[in-house]
Amino acid sequence: MAQGVVRKYALAGKSDVRGASASNRSVVMLLGMTGILIAVFLLKLVAGSVSIPLSDVVAVLHGGTASKVSWQTIILDFRLPQALTAILAGAALGVSGLLMQTLFRNPLADPFILGISSGASLGVALVVLAVGTVTTTFLTGLSFLGDLSVATAASLGAGIVMIIVLTAARRIANGMTLLILGLLFSYMTGSIVSLLLYFSIPERIQAYISWTFGSYSGVTWDQLAIMLPIIALGLVAAFVMSKPLNILLLGEEYAWSMGVNITQLRIVIILATSLLAGTVTAFCGPIGFIGIAVPHLCRNLFNTADHRLLIPATILTGAVMSVIASLIASLPGSNIVLPINAITAFIGAPTVIWVILHRRNIEANVTS
Repeated sequence: MAQGVVRKYALAGKSDVRGASASNRSVVMLLGMTGILIAVFLLKLVAGSVSIPLSDVVAVLHGGTASKVSWQTIILDFRLPQALTAILAGAALGVSGLLMQTLFRNPLADPFILGISSGASLGVALVVLAVGTVTTTFLTGLSFLGDLSVATAASLGAGIVMIIVLTAARRIANGMTLLILGLLFSYMTGSIVSLLLYFSIPERIQAYISWTFGSYSGVTWDQLAIMLPIIALGLVAAFVMSKPLNILLLGEEYAWSMGVNITQLRIVIILATSLLAGTVTAFCGPIGFIGIAVPHLCRNLFNTADHRLLIPATILTGAVMSVIASLIASLPGSNIVLPINAITAFIGAPTVIWVILHRRNIEANVTS
């Protein structure tokens, strides 16, 4: 009897040690990812068409002055807002993808594939193209209100498509069928955008087409003042939902039995995803692959499905991937700037392929 008790506590002690070891490993990895983010952030400020010494970059960030006035202007007016935009966009898209993969229990769910980004694009098109048909200077004259109207329209468009997809998900058990429906919603919204393009004036058409390529370089400090609080609100909502999201992984029936209000949880997820994906799409364009690739990458790196760890990990990893994509797109040493979408696809697609090839049952990558 005594030996059994001793063995029981010995096993419990080993379990605690393993848990503490895993926890310490996760903390070290989060700190390491934070260090990588700081490194690529500084590299983004240093590298570009004009190389700026790191000492000057650090001096400017501390409120000092650079060796050349032009360097200080480049850092403060161009590279710093672009780098901050990349961090916000990567974090927002990564978390929005994580939320939808958990909600639908589908490893291929993300704002782009399920048509959420297409809904946001339609919202932007309605504001930019429809208003532009009446007058080309209307949104420019609105300034702050114009930016806010674009962000609102994108979030509403993303939310509406999300509600439609969620309604369909309640009647369709097959995940692949749901993905096909998401693609069909994308085609439908795309047809509406095509009609708006057909009847719009050339200046607005060119502006919209350039926007669809995806870019962090066009975001100003005034626009960042809108992006930051909206994205922060969405990320905080995701953090608050960490425990219910963990329970939801075990199925809706189990979540109900544990006292989780599924309807309320769905609504919060819809709102958070619409804010995150919609705002990024409004100001940066429809950025693909970050939302689907980053959650899988984090699950494999941190070997967990616990959202209390996955959410901060996704924020950091998404930000790192986004800044790296922005750095590659700027082609340091040249004046050429590539579309962000081309780079995120080049990085994100191999990541998803790697996950599929290394997991026989890809659905296990969501719940384990």
